[in-house]
Amino acid sequence: MRHKAVILGCNYYIGLSVIRCLGMRGIHTVAVDYAEQGAYGALSKYTSERLIAPHYKEEKEAFIAFLKDYGSKQEAPPVLFPCHDSYVEAIDEHLTELRELYLIPQTKQGLYTEVMNKDSLHLLAREYGVAVPETLRPGDEDFLNRVERELGYPCIVKPTDSPAFVAVFRRKLFLARDRVELLEAMEQAANAGLDVIVQRIIPGFDDHMYTYDAYLNQESKVTHQVTCQKYRQFPINFGASVYTGQLCVPELMDIGGPFLERIGWKGFAEIEFKKDAETGVFYLIEVNVRTTNLNELLRKVGINFPYVAYMELAGSPVEPCTVTRNTNRVFWYAYEDMLAVRDYWREGQLSAGEVLRSLLKPKAYAIWSWRDPKPALAFASILAGKLRGKARRRAYAASGQE
Repeated sequence: MRHKAVILGCNYYIGLSVIRCLGMRGIHTVAVDYAEQGAYGALSKYTSERLIAPHYKEEKEAFIAFLKDYGSKQEAPPVLFPCHDSYVEAIDEHLTELRELYLIPQTKQGLYTEVMNKDSLHLLAREYGVAVPETLRPGDEDFLNRVERELGYPCIVKPTDSPAFVAVFRRKLFLARDRVELLEAMEQAANAGLDVIVQRIIPGFDDHMYTYDAYLNQESKVTHQVTCQKYRQFPINFGASVYTGQLCVPELMDIGGPFLERIGWKGFAEIEFKKDAETGVFYLIEVNVRTTNLNELLRKVGINFPYVAYMELAGSPVEPCTVTRNTNRVFWYAYEDMLAVRDYWREGQLSAGEVLRSLLKPKAYAIWSWRDPKPALAFASILAGKLRGKARRRAYAASGQE
């Protein structure tokens, strides 16, 4: 095929899944990262070309210049696949100039950022009648008293800019169990120069989290869609999917599809919902605008989203598809799921029997593939190195105390 696929970010399994989804269909894949070390996704046998680029944040202008230079040298515009939120932010900032050299589904500059930003996303959701958790902002009148009256404790302190927050704190949010913890969380965010919002926690265990994954064509119409139910997350209760199953939930399609169409969305999006355990209402939590953690699961249950995007942008759209059957297949990120299980046990939220029964389901692995084992072996080596380093630090600390 004439158009190459440029995959941004290969040091995590999302980039690896995109490389596999496209490479196994015979598409020329270009794995791009800012360093060779740790970019295990680029070691896939489906990688056609590997490039090292300037850092997308530390050298943003050089990174954009790198992309423009590469795109200008191709005989046909490559299709661009950002696999991390920070790559999306950089692309959105330079969308107009990059669209002259690359095929990118989104045409409206700023929409990526508007939907990624928790504050503006919630305003959009309310405008179009989609339920969101009750939210207050630090500048609201009588803020602290209203938190106690309207949200209650515990509540969560969330960033409006998730990538920046995660880069600083290595977590998605703060949990505030009382006013003291709320003020401490707000002070930490303020010291880091980050804006936050405060939300009510929707009641329900982690299995009340759901996803709606969809692709919208250049007319902003849903052509492909599938829904899933989370079972376990890491960090537990407020983390990313580590054990999630495909489950058809028509109500999510009725909510998510029209919302994305009304805001003029184009390309892939994943809406995360939480079902209120007391009322049954689905609340929109966030929208992932880049390829999802669940990408390999979605491919196995019937929709290869990177291929769908590639073919539409290349001018040969594939047939629409809605997954309505239940396959019982689950996504499994074994490493972080083991950490999650440990914490669920410690908190008394899951029993050993519940965990063991869940593991009997057919799986879509985050990293492992019999047909393409090298990335998993490289990841294992990276992980072993980290564990050895941690053990050495502990031993050094212990020896210093003696």
